[in-house]
Amino acid sequence: MQSFDTGLALWLQATGPNEGGEVYLYAVLGISILSLLAAVALSKFVLAQDTGTAQMQKISNAIKQGAEAFLRRQNKTILMLCVVLAIIIYLGYSFGKGDNVLAMRMTVSFVLGALCSTLAGFSGMWVSIRTNIRVASAARTSLNSALQVALRGGAVTGLSVVALSLLGVGMLFLVFGGLHDPTNVPTQIVSFGFGASFVALFAQLGGGIYTKAADVGADLVGKVEAGIPEDDPRNPAVIADLVGDNVGDCAGLGADLFESTAAENVGAMILGAGLYPVFGIKGILFPLVARAFGLLASIVGVMVVRTPEDKDPMEALNKGYYVTTVLAMAGFYAAVQLLLGGNMMLFLCGVIGIMTSFLYVYITQYYTEYKYRPVRSIAEACKTGPATTIISGFAVGLECVALPVLVISAAILGSYYLGVNAGLTNISAQSAGLYGTAIATMGMLSTAAYILAMDTFGPITDNAGGIIEMSGQPEEIRMRTDRLDSVGNTTKALTKGYAVGSAALAAFLLFSAYIDEVKIHMAAMGNASSEFPIDIGHVPVFTGALLGAMLVFLFSSFAIKAVGRAAQTVIEEVRRQFRENPGIMKGTSDPDYGTCVDIVTVGALKAMVVPGLLAVAAPVVVGLIFRNFPPIRIITEVLQNGVLVNKVAFLPTGAVAVAAFLMVGTITGILMALLMNNGGGAWDNAKKYIETGAFGGKKSEAHKASVVGDTVGDPFKDTAGPSLHVLIKLLSTITLVAAPLFL
Repeated sequence: MQSFDTGLALWLQATGPNEGGEVYLYAVLGISILSLLAAVALSKFVLAQDTGTAQMQKISNAIKQGAEAFLRRQNKTILMLCVVLAIIIYLGYSFGKGDNVLAMRMTVSFVLGALCSTLAGFSGMWVSIRTNIRVASAARTSLNSALQVALRGGAVTGLSVVALSLLGVGMLFLVFGGLHDPTNVPTQIVSFGFGASFVALFAQLGGGIYTKAADVGADLVGKVEAGIPEDDPRNPAVIADLVGDNVGDCAGLGADLFESTAAENVGAMILGAGLYPVFGIKGILFPLVARAFGLLASIVGVMVVRTPEDKDPMEALNKGYYVTTVLAMAGFYAAVQLLLGGNMMLFLCGVIGIMTSFLYVYITQYYTEYKYRPVRSIAEACKTGPATTIISGFAVGLECVALPVLVISAAILGSYYLGVNAGLTNISAQSAGLYGTAIATMGMLSTAAYILAMDTFGPITDNAGGIIEMSGQPEEIRMRTDRLDSVGNTTKALTKGYAVGSAALAAFLLFSAYIDEVKIHMAAMGNASSEFPIDIGHVPVFTGALLGAMLVFLFSSFAIKAVGRAAQTVIEEVRRQFRENPGIMKGTSDPDYGTCVDIVTVGALKAMVVPGLLAVAAPVVVGLIFRNFPPIRIITEVLQNGVLVNKVAFLPTGAVAVAAFLMVGTITGILMALLMNNGGGAWDNAKKYIETGAFGGKKSEAHKASVVGDTVGDPFKDTAGPSLHVLIKLLSTITLVAAPLFL
């Protein structure tokens, strides 16, 4: 190994700063295309499986039609908003900066990011709504077959999302001349991340509102009032509920993780440009190469998953995750050797990121699985009614914020100081440290494709269980799908924990990139400053910070209220059908599923617009208002002729106020997302624990109380919480794009 490292070091010393870049970039593009071909191969494998009985196909087709109809209408609405925003971006840069070339590049980046994000979400859902029936059919003969079909169907989403992100960023870098001007091009493609974030926010909001409005309506009337089981075909809202699993957890989270990887790639490339004197173009391309190795690791991880019929399927999924993690770490080591001169301090930054993802997964598991104390304490509280259920669940939600924050704090500190001590010359200690945190973020996202496959596994198995229940299959088959569904609930919760952890690291990375970009623009205007302090002792800066915290609460309120309003309409419709058609409960006539699907579709699309536009407009409005305030005077030390001298610099108040808005909004959003994700997941699994027979089992008073708790937690964990992941990164990407407006 030592001779390998020495040979590489000599080769690196012999090449110029831009040499080798072409090889690495084309390798990244090649691996991206290879991964998309692997996704196509997996989809062909899934589609070749048996599709079950005629009754199973009838139910599956209803789910498929509802999901596709909703996504078509949602994407039409989102793309119309994208066209308007693309025009604003072009006009803003063309007239505001007077640079038509930059305006065109920013606009093209935004449009491509939006289209890729839309395609990533659609491709994942397209496969998932065709996989569910095949998993249900496979479950009639084998648990292992059903597990493999479900995971490989989910892997189509995971591979498509990460590969499209890599391909989009890599192609823009190539087309915009990044091989010849590597330090400037990364700032010209920040709009790619913004386009991805913009689409992801609306996809997550719309899908989250849809899925939870349908779920709440189906549960409260079906389980609590009518006393019928989950996924009972007599429930008029059951098809809308099954559709919601796909548009929320598949399309929504697919777009979420797409924008995570896209924004993090661009942010790390911007920070890598600051290390150009050390690594040349290799430091800029490192994020893409590391991500490409992660894709290859995820493909192998998916293919090794299999389970004996009598074992817990979660063990098989964990095995695949371990294999993916080990291979991703090996790929990271190779990338560091090839592009970063074998710097082991920087490799350890990546290891910190990978270990952070491990810890986030297991902390989430502790707070949301019913074999551990937190969920069991909520189930215990259900014995005394809904009020104590809500109190106990909210307390668990508050508690579960602590450990993840300690982990992310340790990861940021550890990776920063490893970067500082990495022995990088010709750059500031801060730049080296920030690059260390960027590498930690890459490490955490290196297994993103496999994690997303596990997430999509959840709604696929949930739908498969619903199809088995509604088509009247034997109890032993339902028991198999119940085992898979239980694992799917766990994987969905774990993925949300992973998503908020990666959002926290990526947001810090993007915040650092925003500061760097503001400094670049200030230098171009003849107002260079090596420092950019954010002093909340200044009234405008403090006000910006306060507004950032407020936005998180207001946004969450809009999202949760939207679920409540849509759910009320569904509840009234289900009650009406039960009242006017008694044959539904007797099983002599079919409910009208289509009306509930239409109600939720219209309600979700209307409700997603206001909170989405609020999130986009708020940081821009803050920056435009505070740019009119007097600049903030600071004194910095600069090196002139070998001597440190004091220099007066003036920081634009708008840019500093937006930085405070972004910083405090990000911190508040992370805490709120943790509370909502884990608190909601704990309420959900407390109900599932009681349904195993604890405290009286199904139809007991404890079970009724747990359904109320689960209903309260639904918009927390599947609407507001996941949407906050996107909000955190959207704030960062929009400020990167709009930074020149704040000066």
